[in-house]
This record gives sequence, structure tokens and C-alpha cells, in this order.
Amino acid sequence: MELDPQQCYDALCARDRRFDGRFFVGVSSTGVYCRPVCAVRTPRREHCSFHPSAAAAEKAGFRPCLRCRPELAPGWGLPDIPGRLAQAAAQLIGQGFLDHGGTEALAARVGVSSRHLRRLFRAEYGVSMLELAQTQRLLLAKQCLTQTAMPVADVALACGFGSVRRFHAALRQRWGLRAQQIRRDGAAARTPGTLQLALGYRPPLAWQAWLDCAGAQAVAGVEQRHGARYARSLRLRGRDGPCVGWLQAWEDAPRCTLRVQASANLAPLISQLLDRLRRMFDLGASPSAIDARLGRLAAQAPGLRVPGSPDGFETLLRVLLRREGREAARLLAGLAEVFTSAAERAALQGAPQGLCRVLPDAATLADAGMAELQRCGLSAATARTLSAAAREVAAGRIELQPWAALEPTLQALRDLPGIDEASVQWVAMQALGWPDAFAADDPALQRACGCADAAALLAQAQCWRPWRAYAAMHLRLRELRAPESAPVAAPRDATADARAAYAAGVAS
Repeated sequence: MELDPQQCYDALCARDRRFDGRFFVGVSSTGVYCRPVCAVRTPRREHCSFHPSAAAAEKAGFRPCLRCRPELAPGWGLPDIPGRLAQAAAQLIGQGFLDHGGTEALAARVGVSSRHLRRLFRAEYGVSMLELAQTQRLLLAKQCLTQTAMPVADVALACGFGSVRRFHAALRQRWGLRAQQIRRDGAAARTPGTLQLALGYRPPLAWQAWLDCAGAQAVAGVEQRHGARYARSLRLRGRDGPCVGWLQAWEDAPRCTLRVQASANLAPLISQLLDRLRRMFDLGASPSAIDARLGRLAAQAPGLRVPGSPDGFETLLRVLLRREGREAARLLAGLAEVFTSAAERAALQGAPQGLCRVLPDAATLADAGMAELQRCGLSAATARTLSAAAREVAAGRIELQPWAALEPTLQALRDLPGIDEASVQWVAMQALGWPDAFAADDPALQRACGCADAAALLAQAQCWRPWRAYAAMHLRLRELRAPESAPVAAPRDATADARAAYAAGVAS
């Protein structure tokens, strides 16, 4: 990636948050590297060098700033980097892929040769894959030491070092620091019994609009909104099997960070947790570029993001049941009630009040029979589509992750029985993270835009490319906030409905 030194220095002098995470500043007079929004006195131009990634800055001999904390910088959105393959590989590395596999396996996972991937990586990040992986491990460990009460040994293992000795050696060799020094610096931020995390973003962030969108489809017992806070249960899958926990998120606008409190049992999977959080809240987006393209459409909620889910299959599950209209949230709550095991309920002890179950994963629904799904209230057609989708995802034939190949994944979704193009496009937006996906066949978007059909909506959406997914979210928000002509019936008790339907089916 080519960086213009003068433009970078101008952004540093202005403390322009639009450039946060896009480059890092190495300061020769102090030996540290900073984010361009660091609050310290601006260094002289001749003391500054500019690097496309934290790993490149460390390779040049700099250690991370303890004040601006480079590990909190927002990441990249998919269209920001010309090489999507390099971004896909970097996301897998961030989840710890290289802790248990080599670069050959990583290249095979993203569908290219290792030589080609190495070339792409150096062009985009200025370092090798192994160098980036080591920097990400160290930055993740730094975040764990400053923001959590995890023992140092647990931090070393959770961040992929294999042993405490290797962790301490890497700290001394790369940064000249000890773990106790880093932990002492962040002592005030730690709260025993939970994980207290902070994730940076580029302002603005339309947090209230995000809450409105999430609240409109909230599933009882799985997620809830309390004022300006959002809480939910989630399931992560590690090498030792699934792990169920909970999280609660709220905005810290003055610091341009999202604060997250999570259950302590998710600590061994913290790298995966952080990656899922960034995807859920779309923290890698560049709202200034997006809003400039969308123009007046973005005026209602500048900085609106495309919300995701902790798991790609959950996105598909929600999209398939969204066709049930007002019944969708009730049906999702019913599935969660029936398929949440006693052990999973026990894992949610201590969660915010009201979180008592978790949505089923692909493997669980793949094992469920059609009759069992229909007893949860699903129609035969929806149950058939959901069962087929769950089997494909559980078997690994469909991978609903941002690094999955786009067109083959979309075609595999289209081949499922009973799935329409609007559903495919919503999955591309929210699970695959594709910013130009657009559900023109969705009647709600057509109504919000005042278009008679999909062709008219597609023609109008041409001016929003390559950010049509964000345009779809603005249209959806407009539809949610529009005054309704008819009163809405009171929601039914999802838990009671699910239990009654399931009990009746078993009895019969």
C-alpha cells in the first residue's frame, strides 16, 4: 500500500479520525508507533515515518504507544483494500488460524496458491503473514492484560503463544517490556468476573439507529435493549467445542469506542470474540466515504452501519424467518426455547436479566427432523428450506464468513430449495460483509424508496454503488420509522407458544 508522507503528516496534525487505523506513525525520537489520533504532542516531521499496518511499524523497529493503544484502532472494511484475498487472510489470522495451521493451509482456505497470497500480503501490509500474526498476537495480549483480569498464563494461551515462556520472550524481544508493566498500566480498567473490552471506530456512529434496527427484530430471551445498551447471548466454537456466553455493548462517543462487557467464560476465545464483535457492529466501515456517496439518503442517520450476527448461520436463519413478517421474532424465540440445552442455560447464569437462551446453530438444526421444526411453528416450506440450509452449512459446503468466495457462496444459497434472491442478498450484506449487495426484490425496500418494482429500485440504486448495502440499511430504517396506518397487535408470549406447540407435538 502506497502512503503519501505529507498527507499522512497532515492527517496526524489534524488528529483526523477518518484516518484512524489506515496508517500508523513511527516516531524515531521515542521509538514508539502511534495511531494518527494519539493525544501526545505532535512530533516533528523529520522524526516521523508512516506504515500501512502495526506489523510494518514493528518490523521497522518501533514498539506500540501505551497511550493511544494501537490495538484499539478500527480495522479495514472490505472495499477499502484492493486485494480482498489479503483482507480475508488477515481476518483468518486475526482469529488465530496460524496458531494451528501453516501458511499453505491458509492459502488453500482462501483459494489461492501460497506464493500468490504472500505477494498480495506484502503489497497490502508490507510484512509477511507470520509477521502480521505475531504482531496481532502481541496486540491482543496487550488488550487482554490492560482490559481483563485474566491470569498471564491464560492470556498467553488464549493469544496463541503456546506457553508463558514464549509469551514473555516475545514481549522482551519485540517491545522490550514485561507483562507486569503492561498490566499495571491498565489496572483501572479491569473488573474481575467479566471481560471489559473497548473497540475503536471511525466516527460518526449512528448507535441509536443501530439500536432501532436491532430492537425491531429482537428475539425474546436471546437479545434485549435497555436504553442505550444492547445485550445478547451468543455461541462461539473453539477447538474443544461450542462455548455459550453473553455480552453487553454501549457507545463511548467521546473516545470513539464501543464498550463491551462479556462473560468471563468467553476469555479462551477472545480473539474470535473480538472478530465477531467488529463484524456485528461493522466497526471497520468508513462512514465519511459511504455517507458522501449516499448523499441525502444518509442524512437521517450519518454513520449507519450494516449489522451482522455472531455467526453467519444465525444471519441466514433470521433472513429465512423474516419472510414470516411479524411472526419472525416469535418463531426465532420458539426455536431458541426448544433447542437451548440445560448446560447452555447454566452458562448464561449471571447474564443481564432476561437473557436465558441462545439461538440454535447449524449442526443442531441439521440433526432436527422436519416434524420437530414444524412443531416449533414453522411452515412446511420454511422448515424444508431451513433444514436444507443447516445441513449444507454444518457439512462445510456453504461457509457464511467474510472470507468466503462471494459468487460460489451466493450460487450455493440460490440452489437451496425455497430461497429467494432478496434473502440471498441480505445474507451477502450481513454475513459475507459485501458492501454492494442489494436486495432489490425486497418489498419493504421498494416501499421505502417509493419504487413500483425491483427494476425501478435497481435503477435508482446505481448512484449508491459500491455502498448499496448501506443504502439498503437506510431504506430499512426509513421503513421502520415510518408511521403505520394500522395498530400493531400486542406480541404473543414466544416461550409459552413454543412450549405448548412442542408439548402438543410430542403428545401426538
